[in-house]
Amino acid sequence: MEQGLALHHVGVRFGGLTALDDVSLRVAPGQVVGVIGPNGAGKTTLFNVLCGFVGPHEGSLTLDGRPFRPRPHRLTRLGIARTLQGTGLFAGLTVLENVVAGASHAARAGFLAALLGLPRSDREERRLRRHALAVLDTLGVAGYADAVPGTLPFAVRQRVALARALAARPRLLLLDEPAGGLGGEDIAELAELIRELPHRDTDPCAVLLVEHHMDLVMSVCDEIVVLDFGRVVATGTPEAIRDDPAVADAYLGAAVDEAAA
Repeated sequence: MEQGLALHHVGVRFGGLTALDDVSLRVAPGQVVGVIGPNGAGKTTLFNVLCGFVGPHEGSLTLDGRPFRPRPHRLTRLGIARTLQGTGLFAGLTVLENVVAGASHAARAGFLAALLGLPRSDREERRLRRHALAVLDTLGVAGYADAVPGTLPFAVRQRVALARALAARPRLLLLDEPAGGLGGEDIAELAELIRELPHRDTDPCAVLLVEHHMDLVMSVCDEIVVLDFGRVVATGTPEAIRDDPAVADAYLGAAVDEAAA
């Protein structure tokens, strides 16, 4: 059986506008797959389809070879976590509380125990806090556990958002423009983190990266899918994509004239 998440000939329309047209891709276990394209290529719509914010008009999705109809509130139960543009952290919670919220779907204590404040619920909360602190420590931001997000540099908030997603122990992580607003040094550190995710000894996860920073995508991805006007114009390794004339056409609007000769 085919493992991982796959899109099969997906199409999305908004009125008379075709946002995605016959898009297929697959993210297998152990892979980092990138989706790139110029502004308006369909990257955001693709991410929204994967997260269940937008339903496809044509085609289908599968998870481990079975039909998959994503719903945002059910993703973590299926082993899928996501980050959104702009971090999306809860402003009224501390860093630690934000990450605990990401892990809470896996809590073993039932709702009634938590509601009544029973010892079982207290033990579960302590376990979740230990796990959240461990994830923050892995990403180098445990020292900010008691801070609120609004007081932190943007690069730190990005790491906290990633920690919140990873606290759910996903097998697939969907990253939406994680390098937005980061400087060169921070992007290099982010690249190192992403490369490690599928190969960790504990809780490894595949990654689908929707991003416009080409250097980041080229340095971390096993496979890259290029969108232009909602269609897949190229799929391949970073090396193949770098040399593909269709990619140059998508980004420049015309074929590259080598050496202007």
